[in-house]
Amino acid sequence: MAESRTYGAMKSLVHSLTLTVLALAGFAVVLASPATAQNPAPIRIVAFGDSLTAGYGLPAQDAFPARLERALKAKGHNVAIENAGVSGDTASGGLSRLDWSIQDGTDAVIVELGANDMLRGVEPKVTRQALDDILAKLKARNIPVLLAGMRGAPNLGSDYVRDFEAIFPDLAQKHDVVFYPFFLDGVAAQSKLALRDGMHPNADGVDTIVKGILPKAEELVARVKKRAPG
Repeated sequence: MAESRTYGAMKSLVHSLTLTVLALAGFAVVLASPATAQNPAPIRIVAFGDSLTAGYGLPAQDAFPARLERALKAKGHNVAIENAGVSGDTASGGLSRLDWSIQDGTDAVIVELGANDMLRGVEPKVTRQALDDILAKLKARNIPVLLAGMRGAPNLGSDYVRDFEAIFPDLAQKHDVVFYPFFLDGVAAQSKLALRDGMHPNADGVDTIVKGILPKAEELVARVKKRAPG
C-alpha cells in the first residue's frame, strides 16, 4: 500500500510539473506570437508650440494635436501625438523647456513657434537663434522634425516682415527638416474660422490647418519609418 501511495504521489507531481511547463511554454508563445509584431507601438510625435498648438479656447479634443492625430489615423498611420503647446510661448521660451518637453522615446517633433515673437516685436535675429538651437538639439538626438512657418504682420514694417519670414525657410533648409511655410494658411484673417479674439482658430479653423499640413505630417511619418531599424 505504501508503495502504491508513493507511486501515486510521484505521478501527481509529474503531472503538475508537466502542466506548469506547458503553461509557461504557452505564455512564451503568446509573447513571441506574430500578433505582437503586427501591432507595433505607435509612432510618438510631440507637437511643440504655443497657443496655436495648445488649443487656446478649445476643448482638448479639438486642439491641433488631437485633430491631427485623428486625421493621420484615418489615413492608416499608427501615431500618438502629445500636446506640448504652451500659450504665450516664444521661440526662446520653447528652447528653455525643450529638453524636458521632448522626452526620450519621442519619434518626431512638430515645431510651431514664432507667432508670439512677431506679435511682441522680438528682434528676428533672437527668434532665429532660438529656433536654430531647437532644431540643432533635435537633430543631435536624431529626431525628425516638421517645422511650421509663420507670417509677419504688415504693421511691423517691411524690413521686420522680411527678416522674420526668412527665418523659417532658411532654417528648414539648413537643418533638412520637413517644412510647412505658414501654419495659419487658409485661416489667417478669416473671421469665421477664428475665436472671438480674431487670432486663435476655432474648431473649424483647426480642421483647416490640419487639412493643409496633413501631407507634410505624412512626410514626417515617412521619415520616421525610413529611419527605423529593420
